[in-house]
Amino acid sequence: MRKPSIQLTLQTASLVTGFMMWVLISSLIPSIKQDIPLTESQVSIITAIPVILGSLLRIPIGFYTDRFGARKLFMISFTVLLFPVFYISVANSFIDLVIGGLFLGIGGAVFSVGVTSLPKYYPKEKQGFINGVYGVGNAGTSITTFGAPIIAQSLGWQKTAQLYLILLLIFIVFNFIFGDRKEVKVKQSMAEQLKSVCKNTTLWFLSLFYFITFGAFVAFTMFLPNFLVNNFNLDSVDAGIRTAGFIVLATLMRPIGGLLADKFNSFIILMFTFIAVTLSAVILAFSPNIELFTVGCLAVALFVGIGNGTVFKLVPLYFSKQAGVVNGIVSAMGGLGGFFPPLVLTAVHNITGQYSIAFMALSEVALACLVIVVWLYKQERTENHRKFIGKTKEL
Repeated sequence: MRKPSIQLTLQTASLVTGFMMWVLISSLIPSIKQDIPLTESQVSIITAIPVILGSLLRIPIGFYTDRFGARKLFMISFTVLLFPVFYISVANSFIDLVIGGLFLGIGGAVFSVGVTSLPKYYPKEKQGFINGVYGVGNAGTSITTFGAPIIAQSLGWQKTAQLYLILLLIFIVFNFIFGDRKEVKVKQSMAEQLKSVCKNTTLWFLSLFYFITFGAFVAFTMFLPNFLVNNFNLDSVDAGIRTAGFIVLATLMRPIGGLLADKFNSFIILMFTFIAVTLSAVILAFSPNIELFTVGCLAVALFVGIGNGTVFKLVPLYFSKQAGVVNGIVSAMGGLGGFFPPLVLTAVHNITGQYSIAFMALSEVALACLVIVVWLYKQERTENHRKFIGKTKEL
């Protein structure tokens, strides 16, 4: 196999590119609305729709990465992405944006490639940090959220979207040249892998944790640009900069979360994560001004970033033989966690005229996750104690 450092760099850069595509519509919505009349409900659907395919495709992409390798999966994904990106650049209706946005989800689905491929190159004691470094590819959402509105002011949103076609072509070539042709492959049927893991409750607990941590990251990334413009009267560039700040902080904390999980008990880190998210969501629910809302958002970014890195330390520990399909399931649940909040926020606002109830819902779900993590931690300690007693008796 080629040098691990080359694959880590290439796959992380490829994830940056994929995530840049994933949030293209949500970043350009303020500009698109000037040419295509859209209601707030339609905007919520458009910004949430890329998450659907970006989540569901993570399961087969994770599986086929194990079978065919990261090089082929990145090349195929970026080739397919050429079509929805171009389609969006010539869109002139709500339906066009929905269709294009749905297939943009492929950009988010490529996350499963690296978390399945990269652990093959590194020992277990480094996998939390390595997956965290790969997760820095989330910064692609920040680049588009910050950069796309600025470029759109000069070139228009149509030409801005077309510029992204060039980036896709570049990374198709990069993966063709530098991708690892000799990556270790795993040839096991998807049905067998799914059958062996689906009855394992740990899988679904990890999926729930990632549903909250990564789901919150995606939801805030998709929803904040339009939310800040409408509720705090910011211009689109200012809203993009603030959203980019959220993304950067959450992204930088991901490898730190992985590193902490390599050195300390992952469940303890998750306890702190869900305590902090619970309190931060309460702050968001009762924020009367942009200053306090910013504090709440940055606190969420800080701790969901740590949580994201921690969860993917646990996956290879519990499911080393089914890494591809399990990575796909867990990351898919995380993506779906970003689909529902924008719709719920809009629905709550339409009914009540404010967003507090929706933010409080995030707080309550995070609190429920805290209870589950405490239970898992106690189970782990009990199991370790039993093993210790068993070894002592043998001696």
